Amino acid sequence: MKETGFYPGCSLQATSREYNESVRALARHLSLPLREIEDWNCCGATAAHSMNHELALALPARVLALAEAQGMEEIVVPCAACYGRLATTHHTLVTDETLRQKTCDTIGMEYSGKLKILNAVQWIEQYVEPLLANAVTHPINRKMACYYGCLLVRPHKVLQFDRVEDPQSMDRLCALCGSEPVDWAFKTECCGAGLSISRTQSVGRLSGAILSDAAERGAEAIIVACPMCHSNLDMRRPAANRSLGQKLDIPVLFITQLIGLALGIPRKELGLDRHFVPVPQW
Repeated sequence: MKETGFYPGCSLQATSREYNESVRALARHLSLPLREIEDWNCCGATAAHSMNHELALALPARVLALAEAQGMEEIVVPCAACYGRLATTHHTLVTDETLRQKTCDTIGMEYSGKLKILNAVQWIEQYVEPLLANAVTHPINRKMACYYGCLLVRPHKVLQFDRVEDPQSMDRLCALCGSEPVDWAFKTECCGAGLSISRTQSVGRLSGAILSDAAERGAEAIIVACPMCHSNLDMRRPAANRSLGQKLDIPVLFITQLIGLALGIPRKELGLDRHFVPVPQW
């Protein structure tokens, strides 16, 4: 089995530990080799690219160069924001030789640009999905709203991943786990992203609209693949409920957690005890 490099990023070491735990649990359960990049650093999301262009390239470029230097041919980046920064930087460096050399001089490392970068859903599609037909032991017979958010499929010109307005990859994976993906209007709407602390009220309004539409469509949970989306929809639920003027208790799960449940992986290994909004015993 081909070994895949693993870039957890800052979120998976802190506020989204359950995402980290569920990715690793899924890989362990299916004997999919993951090797964490040694000495990795923050990729600069979400602020660096809006403040300093050189730094915004140098931070993710160093991660990419480290992975390449450690003999990795591909890496999986579960955080959608990290994935966007690494994939965009990779695209920039392989299409602009002058900028690539300048950035390599800045970080003191070489980067050839041969590395393949996968987000969590792409990793699942490539390595997990082919095994699901024989691995699902506990089908999750529930209605799910798959929420892709702003970052997972944009910018499409660079990422070339799924459809921008109506993506389907997580919907298909949910169906393979026995769930029914609902058709809804907020698949790629913004939840407020990194404004959770500075503009909590705005995050509550945006996230509230997402939660409300999912609930009105009959969804029993929202499925995500982004730490910021999960944090805004789960941790900021009080702000969302205040904005809506009602209490919604629809849980939010990472796609790796849903698949893990369908495979019979214990809830604790998937980090389901870390959520602010409790996840039912399905």
